[in-house]
Amino acid sequence: MQVKIKGWNIYYEEMGQGNPVILLHGWLANLETMRPIANSLSQNFKVYLVDIVGFGKSDLPEHPLNTDDFGDFLAEFVNQLNIQNPILIGHSNGGRMIINSVGREIVKPRKLVLIDSAGIVPKRKPKYYIKVGIFKTGKAILNKLPDVGGIKQIKEKLLNSVGSADYKASAPVLRETMKRILNEDVSPLLPNIKVPTLLIWGTNDMDTPISDAKKMEQLIPNCGLVEYKNSGHFSYLQNIQNCNTVLNEFLKNDQ
Repeated sequence: MQVKIKGWNIYYEEMGQGNPVILLHGWLANLETMRPIANSLSQNFKVYLVDIVGFGKSDLPEHPLNTDDFGDFLAEFVNQLNIQNPILIGHSNGGRMIINSVGREIVKPRKLVLIDSAGIVPKRKPKYYIKVGIFKTGKAILNKLPDVGGIKQIKEKLLNSVGSADYKASAPVLRETMKRILNEDVSPLLPNIKVPTLLIWGTNDMDTPISDAKKMEQLIPNCGLVEYKNSGHFSYLQNIQNCNTVLNEFLKNDQ
């Protein structure tokens, strides 16, 4: 199925019947990464699987987005499909979208589940800023030179020396988007989340560390945390059977 949001063609799927659940994937992913959860929840809920703008079968944005843009995107999706008080479940950047939209009170959910969620700006060590400074200086110099021969190879080498794997793999508009959202901290919005919230996290997550989960647990008034030992950023997939059991228990009164 497709819906038009802000001029973008957005692909989504519906599964099951019952109270609505919206599943939102992470960066450089698509709705397929959330299907193992959808297959379980669709037995008792109406589940919406969404390819977020820029990913999967949905359109790329024509300009870089910020966190508010993603929050607005979610709000518009809910409004266009007339979804009432959904349960929102998001992984990584999907979690960031949820925090933004609910924290700004433009989406009114029934419950939230944030899985290895992004949104907390990490504390950087001095060597990080030195590295970024070198990168920016080098990039500024190289951009004044023609993009031919060895110059292009040097540009690529400079990018590879600093950029993350996700950054390198992203389309140019998404690279600029990523630079924006990584510096936007959702922490001030967390106390505005009043609905029951479950955090699911891998203790070995290197992208959104467990310390982020601890901070969210403290700032969200009605919040609990499930930790998966020795699991990384995709903790829910590494522990999918147990995760589905946990989700069904958390949502049992909403069926």
